[in-house]
Amino acid sequence: MLGFRFSDYTPDPNQSTFDRLFKIFQELMLYASGDVAEALAWLTELDKTYQLTTPEYGMGDFIRDLEEQGFIRRNGEGEGGMGPTAKLEISLRQKSLDDVFGDLKKAKSGKHQTGFIGRGDEFTSDVKPYEFGDTLEHLAVTNSLRNAYINHGIEEFHLTQDDLEVHETYYQSQMSSVLMIDISHSMILYGEDRITPAKKVALALAEFIQTRFPKDTLDILVFGDDAWTIDLQDIPYLQVGPYHTNTVAGLELAMDILKRRRNPNKQIFMITDGKPTCIRIGKNYYKNSFGLDRKIVNRCLNLALRCKKMGVPITTFMIARDPHLVRFVEAFTQANDGKAFYSSLQGLGSFVLENYKKRKRK
Repeated sequence: MLGFRFSDYTPDPNQSTFDRLFKIFQELMLYASGDVAEALAWLTELDKTYQLTTPEYGMGDFIRDLEEQGFIRRNGEGEGGMGPTAKLEISLRQKSLDDVFGDLKKAKSGKHQTGFIGRGDEFTSDVKPYEFGDTLEHLAVTNSLRNAYINHGIEEFHLTQDDLEVHETYYQSQMSSVLMIDISHSMILYGEDRITPAKKVALALAEFIQTRFPKDTLDILVFGDDAWTIDLQDIPYLQVGPYHTNTVAGLELAMDILKRRRNPNKQIFMITDGKPTCIRIGKNYYKNSFGLDRKIVNRCLNLALRCKKMGVPITTFMIARDPHLVRFVEAFTQANDGKAFYSSLQGLGSFVLENYKKRKRK
């Protein structure tokens, strides 16, 4: 009989109490939108229920270690409480990367490989004569020594520039990406928390790009009634607002950002869970939350076509399975010649990675 048999959880005996608490604290920081006091309050409640601490190491010891190790800091006079440090923000990105892209290892040079021969770090099966400017790291030693032996013989063996050969490498291109995150009210509608997994995916993608492709650019924006850019360090503190979903504003801002990038390789990732329900006409907002409004939909499709003409593919992650919404996403994706995935947020990490790796072109 097929199935699973579950056993009681056994903690890693080599893991310290601090490390075990810290992992939970990092998760709670995303749920609490970066509020240290709220995350610690939740952790204290979890400790009461599940006995996370020990008689030798309590919550007070954990808070002291967080402060001494530079993860949290005391706020100034009049501010009260504690706040996160840059070190904690970095640790959140690294944990998200491990959770979402845990099976990956850092690339040596951090560039996108293409099918074109040019300057890169991964050898092809071909060699070529050395030319001025070629790096000696790519020197084909065996071939060069053989040439020297053929050209000069053993008795008067010496190596000249004409004997040298270097390995051909794949041309490696750079990529400019924009990540769009939906912060409309539907991201917490009906009691479902969709914004926290979305933040984790955004953090993981940002850390993935920074560590594996350091010469790439990643701009991040959020969209509700309007759209605006945010910094990487702002992601853990994102909160859903009382907004409609102005997908048009997000796409227009993403296109403006990519137009300023001289890089020929560009793409957009869009994480959303709801249909477009808002556009701006002049100074006024046109909103309709009931069904798919043709005026709003047509604006979205027109922007998808414009992105296609600019050579900017859009990868959409739609957290919905309503038939009418699926049809809209299919039409949007077809207009852009992009990609779309219909999934729960738990599966977004592998989808983001798969498409990011496939968008490698000259």
